[in-house]
Amino acid sequence: MKKLLVVGLFVLSVIGIGTALYFAFFRSASQPEDVLPESTDTSSGSLPEGATGGTRLSPSAEEGEILPTADLVARGGTTQVTELTSAPVENTAIGSSGRDVNYYDPEDGRFYAIDASGNAVRLSDQMFPSVESVSWNQGGDKAVLEFPDGANIVYDFDAEKQVTLPAHWEDFAFAPGSDQIIAKSIALDPSNRWLITSNADGSNAKPIQALGDNAHKVIVSWSPNDQIVAFADTGDPQPGGMDRKMIIPLGKNQENFKGLIVEGYGFQPVWSPDGRRLLYSASGSVSDLKPMLWLVDATPGSLGDNRRSLGVNTWADKCTFASASSVYCAVPASLPNNAGLGRSLFESTPDFLYKIDLVTGRAALVAIPEEARPMERLSVSADESVLYFTNFDSGNLEMIRLK
Repeated sequence: MKKLLVVGLFVLSVIGIGTALYFAFFRSASQPEDVLPESTDTSSGSLPEGATGGTRLSPSAEEGEILPTADLVARGGTTQVTELTSAPVENTAIGSSGRDVNYYDPEDGRFYAIDASGNAVRLSDQMFPSVESVSWNQGGDKAVLEFPDGANIVYDFDAEKQVTLPAHWEDFAFAPGSDQIIAKSIALDPSNRWLITSNADGSNAKPIQALGDNAHKVIVSWSPNDQIVAFADTGDPQPGGMDRKMIIPLGKNQENFKGLIVEGYGFQPVWSPDGRRLLYSASGSVSDLKPMLWLVDATPGSLGDNRRSLGVNTWADKCTFASASSVYCAVPASLPNNAGLGRSLFESTPDFLYKIDLVTGRAALVAIPEEARPMERLSVSADESVLYFTNFDSGNLEMIRLK
């Protein structure tokens, strides 16, 4: 019996060892099935959330791909900015060619014109040290220069001639035809302070409106249709809100125009090229005291009609018209509530460039400057191919290509 048990155990051992050798050496290893993750593609053909038009979504650098660079021409995304000067400039304006931009160089006291290629030429060999303010005519070939000592001159860059204006005149603007100017005549006696017009050489001065102690409340702004010459922030408060007020338009011939109802403080006007509409900004409770752009009809028969908010938070002097129906604006990347009451605190805030269609009211992002920068004194070339601006932080003249 014991002998049979030993033999049985031996047989089972041989079978077990043989089976193990078979699996180890003769049967091929099986391959696991590939399990593919379920597709998570929910693409509908639109841009992913958070992406903007003109922005390419690129693979990572680890895959050996070249990361995208800023666009040379503005397409709605990050865009190259070209520095045209290496030092601060002042008082820029589109020149008589419609392509170049004029500026004053405070270092050498001369005026220059520069094109999109960075080629600068003197507008005159005449030096004007320490110019404090410059008011250009529409053609960019004449300007009123104001100096710290109170001296004022009109300079014709084509004829290279100058005319001296009274020292008690200030805050100038040219008429659309450049043959007249408007100014504030500030005498020592408030009862003898007037808004006046004169010929461009200072002759034939005529008082338009008594200023009294309200000269600082009057904004000189001669309309392209040659009828309104200024706005006075002297109207009575209006029902509907504590910050609702009336702005009084002042006519060249003392016309009694209808007032403009404005929602907020800090009214800043900019005329459309044809004078039919007025773009302005104001900071009120309806915009959480941020600056807000508004548009209103502005012909004598329609003044104040079709008033509407454009929903863009920026100041009107950061905008420039490209045509009667479109305007480019530098819009701060972010502004807190109440920013309109303390603008100086936010002047270094980086800007994005927008174009606003004044027919539809649609604001489209045109460019994000490749390096964050605050923009001021915008101007666009006549063919709308280049937008010039001054970098608020550096003071340098810069440009963005639009075409």
